[in-house]
Amino acid sequence: QVQLVESGGGLVQPGGSLRLSCAASGRTNTINAMGWFRQAPGKEREFVAGISWIAESTVYADSVKGRFTISKDNADNKLYLQMNSLEPEDTAVYYCAAKKGLYIATMAAQYNSWGQGTQVTVSS
Repeated sequence: QVQLVESGGGLVQPGGSLRLSCAASGRTNTINAMGWFRQAPGKEREFVAGISWIAESTVYADSVKGRFTISKDNADNKLYLQMNSLEPEDTAVYYCAAKKGLYIATMAAQYNSWGQGTQVTVSS
């Protein structure tokens, strides 16, 4: 089993930046891809970005492309999400997720492990 712990959320003004981190522990050798999802009040959980754990492939939702960057540190088993030019619409709880399957997935059901989430609020 893989355990995931997110950090780095907070309150930021529109146009600002935040960097989210996710620390993985446990059976990290089973991870082949990881992703960030978010869920706003009253909305379904949605895919934000994904990255292959064994290659350099990345995938982004159209809504964050050009503003967010997903990255990883395999040696430390950490995942990151650099968020720039934040908008009020980015306000949500952000979740880190890991999957055993080889390919980056955009559907939450394809991920095996989840963190507890970290709140990001974009407001003036």
